[in-house]
Amino acid sequence: MARDIIVLGAGIVGVSVAWHLARRGHSVTLVDRREPGRETSFGNAGIIQREAVRPYPFPRDLGTLLRVLPNRQVDIRYRPGGMLQAAGALLRYWHNSSPRRYGQIVPQYASLIALSIEAHAQMIEAADAERLVRREGWLEVYHTAAELETRVERARADEERFGVRHRAMDAAELASVEPSLAQGLAGGVHWQDPWTVSDPGALVQAYARSFESEGGRLCQTEVKGITRQGSGWRVATAEGALGAEQVVMAMGPWASTWLGALGIEIPLFVKRGYHMHYATSGSARLNHWVMDAEVGYLLAPMQAGIRLTTGAELERLEAPPHLAQLDAAERMARRLFPLGERLEAEPWKGARPCTSDMKPVIGPAPGQEGLWLALGHGHQGFTLGPATGRLLGQIMDGETPDIDMSPFRGDRF
Repeated sequence: MARDIIVLGAGIVGVSVAWHLARRGHSVTLVDRREPGRETSFGNAGIIQREAVRPYPFPRDLGTLLRVLPNRQVDIRYRPGGMLQAAGALLRYWHNSSPRRYGQIVPQYASLIALSIEAHAQMIEAADAERLVRREGWLEVYHTAAELETRVERARADEERFGVRHRAMDAAELASVEPSLAQGLAGGVHWQDPWTVSDPGALVQAYARSFESEGGRLCQTEVKGITRQGSGWRVATAEGALGAEQVVMAMGPWASTWLGALGIEIPLFVKRGYHMHYATSGSARLNHWVMDAEVGYLLAPMQAGIRLTTGAELERLEAPPHLAQLDAAERMARRLFPLGERLEAEPWKGARPCTSDMKPVIGPAPGQEGLWLALGHGHQGFTLGPATGRLLGQIMDGETPDIDMSPFRGDRF
């Protein structure tokens, strides 16, 4: 039976949820203060990461902790204010990263990642967005043979266990496919299953236009309040009130305030990140998305130029940008590839919404009938948005979902 549904948040997750619900015949209004795909979904690395079957755990070995402690690394930096604000969630994150608990989380997470390519393919076709997508995989490159060997061993194990295809490359093979990279690299891993997107924000916008073609409604306005009203919900906005039988919360890191007001505890924290676009020097060319795995940045040949993305920054959501991490990444990237001048006046900054057990929340909100959650996707929101939309649509319509959704329920905390 068709229902009136409001989806809050027009990033990749919210747009995907709205698209699937509209396709199912529901009357859907998608609400965001900005145009679709202009927050975290805009600034990511643009990889649909079918290989990412292992979420990022909190480092527990002494070597990594000592490396990170001086706070000068490219892959991870922290701010005292951000650490203090998220102390409870970070403590749970550390706890869930123990070998035993992490070993339980990986196959659950992998079951969701396994749906990513197929789910995107359906939406890419409907949105006529093929021009944005490449199906050539991406590269991790390594400076040392020992680190490369360790990564290849794990890749082999993941291929056997989770069906993730890869190709190990020695230095000569790597140079043949990426001749503009610096010499002296040990080699790399070519992840063959993932797809890459030359403009992630444009893909989300294409999905949003497809949502509108399915009869969905876009409403660009600020949310002012979310309350129960009779048997349904009332969403107060800067443009007036909206009412619906059901609401989906897909507001990423901005969900915390609203969830707290409704008495829902989801231990969310943010990992911020930065990017900048660059020209290339001379005749240099980057043929693939390339991650300098031992340093912790990624170079991506986007439509806007070569996008350099940083690792994670543990900081408060709305704190001012701290650009030393991007500057450090740029210095290292220039040793790997001949970047030209910066193409923008200011770097982009975004925030990944993370949970303490590294898994997103997908399903009914505990104790709030008619409220649904689709949030906490961490580093893989862009990868998992369409799969989340498909699964949540199945749950909301009382169908058996494609995978076991109990690991992602909202009351697990």
